[in-house]
Amino acid sequence: MRPLACSTLLLIAAFSQAEQPTGWTDLLKTGADSPWKSVDKGWIPSKDVKLAEMKNRLAATPEEMGTIWVNGPTGRLPNLITKESFGDCVVHVEFLIAQKSNSGIKFNEVYEIQILDTAGKATDELSGDSLGGIYPRAELKPKYHHIDKGIAPKLNAAKPAGEWQTLDVTFRAPRVDAKGEKTANATIVKATLNGQVIHENQELKTPTGNNYAKKEVATGSFMLQADHGPVAFRNVRIKKAESK
Repeated sequence: MRPLACSTLLLIAAFSQAEQPTGWTDLLKTGADSPWKSVDKGWIPSKDVKLAEMKNRLAATPEEMGTIWVNGPTGRLPNLITKESFGDCVVHVEFLIAQKSNSGIKFNEVYEIQILDTAGKATDELSGDSLGGIYPRAELKPKYHHIDKGIAPKLNAAKPAGEWQTLDVTFRAPRVDAKGEKTANATIVKATLNGQVIHENQELKTPTGNNYAKKEVATGSFMLQADHGPVAFRNVRIKKAESK
């Protein structure tokens, strides 16, 4: 599999932008209009992706006009972080993961909804570290570990690894006053996974993971996690929501 070339990136940008719904920003584009601070050359454009023979990897045939992005042959690339900062917003993400793989989306770079291969788990076994969960708080030392269970999705809507899945989230950013002090928590207004509601009006008292102690701000970059395992993305878009 070969990495993205400059000509390929421009072709993808033109192709995906032409099909983008009104009011949304297509995030899977590069070139002069790239929304990302940086895009590693290891990303593979493709029209088709599936589980590899080793099912903890993905197999993708490079295609210059492919609108699917695969995070390299090993699934370990730098995360994608937007140049633009967002407050209240809505995102649509379509993804496909390998077995036992791990990814996620982050609002303001600090509030994560987990993407993980947890299909088949019973609802009472779910946690914030399940697909669709709001990721637990964590400490880095002496070894990375969770310090709570996070917020589990209401139900397990996960599909098996190797199948395309869809995550739609409406995010309400934290409110801060003129002094920069938080006056209201961030909220996942609604999140649906594969068409099923997994969160509704869920307040986030702190950021997630090892970011939990960071000072919260009203706006920040949106992030796609690409450094934890094989994942493919398509039809990733974002739009600003009206503040209320």
